[in-house]
Amino acid sequence: MNIAEYVIGTLVFGISIFLIIVIMLQESNTKGLASVTESTSDSFYNSKSKGRTFDAKLARLTKICAVLLVLLIVSLGILYAYK
Repeated sequence: MNIAEYVIGTLVFGISIFLIIVIMLQESNTKGLASVTESTSDSFYNSKSKGRTFDAKLARLTKICAVLLVLLIVSLGILYAYK
């Protein structure tokens, strides 16, 4: 194994642990059966401030970490294939 494989492997491990933590910090989007019968008038306000909430930032961070994790795993696979 060369140094690049160790570095990428360590990054994959670190990002996967970080991704688990970020996913566990997010609120659940399901409201159960109450979402079917409930009608709220504050949907306009929620749609305007959706990008500024903590959950929206966590969702964006989850997407970035997931893409980075996939890219690192593919690059690690390429390094092992051309050994």
